[in-house]
Amino acid sequence: MTIYLDNAATTRLDEGVLEAMLPYFRERYGNPGSLHRLGAEAEAGLVRAREQVALALTAAPEEVVFTSGGTEANTLAILGAARARKRRGDHVITSQVEHACVRQAMATLEAEGFEVTSLPPGELTPAAVAAAVTSKTVLVSVMHVNNETGEVFPIREIARAAKAASKKLAVHSDGVQAFGKLPPPGPEVDLYALSGHKVHGPKGTGALCVRRGTHLVPLVVGGGQERGLRGGTEGVPQLVGLGAAAELAAQTRAAFAASLREQGQALRAGIEALGGVINSPPGASWVGSILNASFPGLAAEVLLHALEEAGVYTSTTSACASRRGKTSHVLAAMGLSEERLTSALRFSLSRETSADEIAAALTAIEAATKALRAAPTGG
Repeated sequence: MTIYLDNAATTRLDEGVLEAMLPYFRERYGNPGSLHRLGAEAEAGLVRAREQVALALTAAPEEVVFTSGGTEANTLAILGAARARKRRGDHVITSQVEHACVRQAMATLEAEGFEVTSLPPGELTPAAVAAAVTSKTVLVSVMHVNNETGEVFPIREIARAAKAASKKLAVHSDGVQAFGKLPPPGPEVDLYALSGHKVHGPKGTGALCVRRGTHLVPLVVGGGQERGLRGGTEGVPQLVGLGAAAELAAQTRAAFAASLREQGQALRAGIEALGGVINSPPGASWVGSILNASFPGLAAEVLLHALEEAGVYTSTTSACASRRGKTSHVLAAMGLSEERLTSALRFSLSRETSADEIAAALTAIEAATKALRAAPTGG
């Protein structure tokens, strides 16, 4: 039995999404920029996909810019917005717990002469963000849901507070782990990024919601596609899949949220009962789909592979960092001890996760932790 609890890294492609994509590989394969029938069919698929994503975001279709994924969407938002406002100021505010792509974009801005203020997780409140705004601040970038702990940040309230402090800044949020689980923020958030493969869509797809009047400098120039913000022929089959996945995510969001309250809490309580230490926040500050827990005395990677042998798939940190063998910068920013850092696993659920799978996973965790603790080396 395979119990997949690494859905924050990627989700399984939905069958209905695959069915929606297939005709655009072999039958409706025209370039959406062509004027003949095949081009018109491809263009119609693209238009429909944009409408589906816009509806899921409560945005207008013309506010949706397609990208190759969440990384490109976040990078376009951050670099594009900061560079477009360079004459207004050179200060940017972000957090210490952002995804690696946001951190790298901030490093790029610093190399270009921008000043970057990174707030610790305990200070990601509307008041603290507003207090960090200066006369030179042109961008605030704070994620909606943390990809390692599942912590929910009040991005709408943060946006309102930041804009009350300065009218000239833009607000961006990485919504990759929030999309399909939480309602999207309103127009207070100027730039909101999502990824297709986190919501049972195809890899290599994403979108950036760019609210009206928000100016960006493009990263990729070319044939004027995506309102001139991303040049190049659109990958129609994949974007049709993104649209179908976004529509499904919106339709199932309420039911998924209810399921997460039950299953996420069951996993949390079960791990605590087994001696695990929960690193994710409690209550309404937790999305429920991502649970981070430490198992003191055990090496995270050793436990991960022991669980894999039992058919349970999880992760140590984010997929971007785990291959590099690094400990979590998110948990480090939270001030956790070295023991908790090196023994932490991330469990992440999807709308396909069942209560039986949670129960079976807890049984496997109990067996694996007991076996490793009983081993002569201590795991």
